[in-house]
Amino acid sequence: MPLIEIRNACVAYGTPLRPVLEGIDLCIDEGEFVCVLGQTGCGKSTLLRLVLGSEKPMRGQVLVDGRVHEQPDRSRGYVPQKYSLFPDKTVLDNITFGPEVSEFNLLGRLTPRFYRRRQEFRREALEYLRRIGLQESDAGKYPDQLSGGMQQRVAIAQALITQPRILLMDEAFSALDSTTRRGMQHLLRQLWRNTGATILFVTHNAQEALSLGTRLIVLARESAASASRIVLDMAVPEPGGQQDVPQLVRRLERAATFSADPAEALSEQW
Repeated sequence: MPLIEIRNACVAYGTPLRPVLEGIDLCIDEGEFVCVLGQTGCGKSTLLRLVLGSEKPMRGQVLVDGRVHEQPDRSRGYVPQKYSLFPDKTVLDNITFGPEVSEFNLLGRLTPRFYRRRQEFRREALEYLRRIGLQESDAGKYPDQLSGGMQQRVAIAQALITQPRILLMDEAFSALDSTTRRGMQHLLRQLWRNTGATILFVTHNAQEALSLGTRLIVLARESAASASRIVLDMAVPEPGGQQDVPQLVRRLERAATFSADPAEALSEQW
């Protein structure tokens, strides 16, 4: 049984309804690193929210581990495009906030057990700081004292400390400069290998999708008035193979555009 299964999911917004996604059928096995590629506004983030459980399809089903989830939970970590850090909390407090809130309500925070667990959470947070390439001295800093790359590393640690089976990342590196972005891509691949998490990574950058994932899904719409659907689902070629990477990038971009002749884009042999 796949870890994530989407069955004929359809989403529309607004009044009158504007179609966003139509007929999405998708199965993702545990441990896959799937990149979702597409132009701005094609529904990539909506697809991510369906898996997260923060949004429901108008029709169809979204199953995680064989069942429908009515809301987000610790099994699915989420890293948004814009940093999800609390500006009034230190790096350490930002990372431990999720586990503390999940395990203890307001009254529970008055018990001795909370203070014991809090120390455990902090030790774990310091370990994640090291894993994402930051120093223990960074733990007491506030977000405005960090660079963009450092803030995004902390956001990833926020998601990972809950040990999610699924990590959802929405254009997580798009605001970073090219050098920082390459470093974060390398870090993410390492974390994926070490944790065994299933990753669903949204991007509009074809080169990034080829560099990161083991599988690539392209979303596109036939016209401005139509909903997006999956127009391509392919395994990412292994690095160092015989494939012409620039040509692959061009073909991916053409498939994502899905404009002049969609049949031609879909007929390409991958």
